[in-house]
Amino acid sequence: MKKVLKDININYIQYGEGKDVLLLHGWGQNIEMMRFIGDKICDKYRITVLDFPGFGESDEPKEDWTVSDYVELVHDLVLSLDIKKPIIVGHSFGGRVAIKYSSKYEVEKLVLMGAPCFNDKKDLDLKTKILKGLKKLPGMDRFGEFMKNYIGSTDYKNSSPMMRKILVNVVGEDLSEDAKKIKVPTLLIWGTNDEAAPIEEARRLEKILQDGALIELPGTHYAYIENLDRVVNILDEFF
Repeated sequence: MKKVLKDININYIQYGEGKDVLLLHGWGQNIEMMRFIGDKICDKYRITVLDFPGFGESDEPKEDWTVSDYVELVHDLVLSLDIKKPIIVGHSFGGRVAIKYSSKYEVEKLVLMGAPCFNDKKDLDLKTKILKGLKKLPGMDRFGEFMKNYIGSTDYKNSSPMMRKILVNVVGEDLSEDAKKIKVPTLLIWGTNDEAAPIEEARRLEKILQDGALIELPGTHYAYIENLDRVVNILDEFF
């Protein structure tokens, strides 16, 4: 489905019945990366997932947006769909947006998965090092196809000039003060071997939240997929 919000065509899907759950994907990803969760819980909840502007089938922003701009876009979508106090689940960049959104607008509960919060200028350098290392590994062609189909390519060398500017804005923003303002129960689900958002960052985030709890799972930045059935059970209990 498509909506025009902030003069941008936004692609989204909505399915299931029940309490509203809004799923926010990571940088360079798309709706498909959050359907792993949505498809497992749509028998109990109404699921809404969007392609963030610049990803999937949504148009690219016309200006170099910040996290706040993405927050306002999500809020416009929430209002247009008459969603009241959603439960928000955000992975990675989607978690950044969820932190800032939940500090400003009404939500029922919040789940953050591998969501960077603190300003760490090493993020971009680390991503570059990881990618260079992956290119040298046997079987990289198959991995690259997965990245193209499910994670996307705008995160890498094929990023447009505008999305590169936005990435710099996003990575450079510290969200710790926003996190401190969140009043709703917040669950952190993190992979212990997450290199993009190290587990130490999750532990720091838990300490500054008013009502936060951390669950550490074996796995990488995509621990929510690597432990999908367990994560679904955790979410069902938390919701």
